[in-house]
Amino acid sequence: MPERKTIEKAKQDKRQGKSASTQAGEFVKEQIHHVREGRHGVRSTKQAIAIGLSEARRSGVDLPAPKPGRASAKTRAKAEQDVRKGDEAPHKKSATRSRATKTALKREGKSGASKSALAAHAKTAAKRRSAADRSAAARKAARTKGAAGRSAAAKKAARTRAANRHA
Repeated sequence: MPERKTIEKAKQDKRQGKSASTQAGEFVKEQIHHVREGRHGVRSTKQAIAIGLSEARRSGVDLPAPKPGRASAKTRAKAEQDVRKGDEAPHKKSATRSRATKTALKREGKSGASKSALAAHAKTAAKRRSAADRSAAARKAARTKGAAGRSAAAKKAARTRAANRHA
């Protein structure tokens, strides 16, 4: 069950006109936080993200299931189920099932939410995207940054280039 604070942040993102994936990011962030504070574990970074996306869909975030070919049939079916649950009126959850899930997650490790694990996951996810895709995302980010942000980013890029030249 997502915390009220997380749902509020997602609603605020929606009011500000941010994308569904940004709204869902709040739920993913919450899961990472739960693992780090020891509330439960995860087998991998991917599992923490999957739990967060599932909670987002069930909380009514307008995040569609992945298109065929982008994820396994099982993953798509689960995402579609979550979307349907998000459209329904809330009902009482099974305490037995909820407890079983939590117990199973408690047996898992905490390293899936470590900074290095998240960085490795981000790197592999980026590698799967085309150069044009990544470039378009960077251009869009630059547009929303503002003048001061762009200036700071340009200075940082210059420092990175200089550091890599000497390496």
